[in-house]
Amino acid sequence: MQASITNSTSRYGWGAILLHWLIALIFIAQFGLGFVMVRLTSQRTAFQLIQWHKSFGFLLLGLIILRIAWRLGNSAPALPDSVGALERRTAPLAHLALYAFQIALPLSGWALVSVSTLDIPSMPFDLFVMPNLPIGESDAAESFWTAAHWYLAYAGIALVAVHVAAALRHHFQLGDAVLTRMITPSSDRNGE
Repeated sequence: MQASITNSTSRYGWGAILLHWLIALIFIAQFGLGFVMVRLTSQRTAFQLIQWHKSFGFLLLGLIILRIAWRLGNSAPALPDSVGALERRTAPLAHLALYAFQIALPLSGWALVSVSTLDIPSMPFDLFVMPNLPIGESDAAESFWTAAHWYLAYAGIALVAVHVAAALRHHFQLGDAVLTRMITPSSDRNGE
């Protein structure tokens, strides 16, 4: 039995699984990195961490766009019969909120560096210069986007915590396959 890259009717394929866990890892690591980098006393180390934070932010933005495109081309597996009517209605909304936060957060960071009066270029992984968004530089705009990025980060991590709690509830309390279908890929045989 060979694992499939695409989703089946009951499980996710390798494509969705790898994108899901890679995005999750980067998203959570970005929160930790952002938390640490603004609290360092060494400006040199803080600057280096900020550059890494920006690099992974651009990577995250690209991956989430790819994840959404992948999702649009591969329908999600059906929820198990054990999932109630209310959860069937709220689960798509929760996933939509996760996608929205994962796009809004790096975009707000990009806006923040774009409006900064420091005019420090963003060079993802030292490979190329990422152009700024076409918005005007000002201290007021920088303050706004700093606050927006901060609030989005904390709201996003709270949403991720709820998502993790729901997955663990399905696995340990309800005993259904909601979590395992995002760990074990579908196979080519019979679409399962």
